[in-house]
Amino acid sequence: MKKVIVNPLFLIFIGVISVSTSAIFVKLSSAPAGVLAFYRLFFSVVILAPLFLIKYVNEIKNMTKKDIILSIIAGVFLAFHFILWFESLNYTSVASSTVLVTMQPLFSFIGTYLFFKEPLSVRSMVSAIITISGCIIISWGDFYIDESAILGDLLALIACGLITSYLLIGQSIRQRISLVTYTFVVYFMSSITLFLYVLIKGETLYPYPVEDWTYFLLLAIIATLLGHSLFNLAIKWVSTNVISMAILFEPVGAAILAFFILGESLVWTQLLGGIIVIIGLAIFSFNTVNTKKI
Repeated sequence: MKKVIVNPLFLIFIGVISVSTSAIFVKLSSAPAGVLAFYRLFFSVVILAPLFLIKYVNEIKNMTKKDIILSIIAGVFLAFHFILWFESLNYTSVASSTVLVTMQPLFSFIGTYLFFKEPLSVRSMVSAIITISGCIIISWGDFYIDESAILGDLLALIACGLITSYLLIGQSIRQRISLVTYTFVVYFMSSITLFLYVLIKGETLYPYPVEDWTYFLLLAIIATLLGHSLFNLAIKWVSTNVISMAILFEPVGAAILAFFILGESLVWTQLLGGIIVIIGLAIFSFNTVNTKKI
């Protein structure tokens, strides 16, 4: 196995900061959820295509039938993760939506135990409970708003389960396949899935104002290529649990960005929950992380 150039935890940190911008771009855009998700993945594929075709296309031959099928499934999961999450932002706040969509330890700890036989340390479980408690406090206010906010929260939670499944598949395949090949195949399949979804829903792919095209590109470059792709790079050396725990910081970053950019107010529950999330992540960071030496 090749050694990484930089510490995987640094890659995850940059990835979390990058994906924190996602909800902001979605809120700023006037395009429907399916169209947003499609262009996010489509532009990611277009940007990756030259590198893939020049240097990595032959690696497709080394992929087993199982790897190809799992990559296709991962692409479909990623597509519907974006659809449901973007839809949730039409019903609930940025803070609440990102909180629930990032509660991945609920699923990843179970998944890594069942599929990869990874042990669960007491410190990991305690830190997860603390961090998830902070996330719940952040979104607690939605239960006093209206039924639409609860619907948005439910969509975000389902999206959370899908993205965790996507990461679990990546943890397995990335041991054998390069980052560029795996992400290209996954993003390509996601694009096809999202294109069909847009057609079925009758949503139009154009025209949109220049601002929307800017947000489409920013979602691809920052949130996807600097976000999800870095997670896919790091997952070769760390567990899905590590990434899932780190992503729990996303609601804090998204809430701060929403405050300054969208003018969404920060209530005391969000501030308290954010502090608890940081404390939980700090406890987890002191735990022994299963990474390769660099």
